[in-house]
Amino acid sequence: MTDPDQAGLTVHGSVAASEAMVLVLHGGKEHSLAPVTGRSLSWQRGAALARALGRRLEDRPVGVRLLRYRSVGWNGDGADKVADARWALDLIGGEVGQIPVVLVGHSMGGRTACRVADHPLVRGVVALAPWLPAGDPVAALTGKELHAAHGRRDRITSARDTRAYVARVGAVASAASFTDMGDRGHYLISGIRAWNGFALDRVRRILA
Repeated sequence: MTDPDQAGLTVHGSVAASEAMVLVLHGGKEHSLAPVTGRSLSWQRGAALARALGRRLEDRPVGVRLLRYRSVGWNGDGADKVADARWALDLIGGEVGQIPVVLVGHSMGGRTACRVADHPLVRGVVALAPWLPAGDPVAALTGKELHAAHGRRDRITSARDTRAYVARVGAVASAASFTDMGDRGHYLISGIRAWNGFALDRVRRILA
């Protein structure tokens, strides 16, 4: 499924009738106008995560979708990433109705998820090694859940920034938690089972 500007959604899992949805938001770069293609490593990591969640959630009526942004970079204010994510949420609502959605975002995808958590379908956010610099707004998470995880060897995004963001979100969210993933880096490669397990557990917790 694509829009005229080439953002797209990929379906993962085999759920025939969804009562809830997981929307996976992949990472990117701070600056890049290049289009996201199937060769993008960030998109591939998102696809692997979406496949893993799709397999593990087959026992429940939970669908999984993966968003592909129009371009790779955040590029200042991230406006097109936010627009792409809102487009995807609106499309899911039109496709399957007003069901609860959990956003699962890696890196830049975590930042995007926190910006669009105020969408009426969103129940909560699971953020893996997210990019959440100091000063990023928290208002969109008012009344929602945020569960973030970060490894101490991450040299791309900051575990300290994530911990501080979660602390600020705690003042407005219905639930907020930070999980230390230990001696792991940014790219969801080392300890992939632990990353996937964390995401699955928090998705189930949010939808419980």
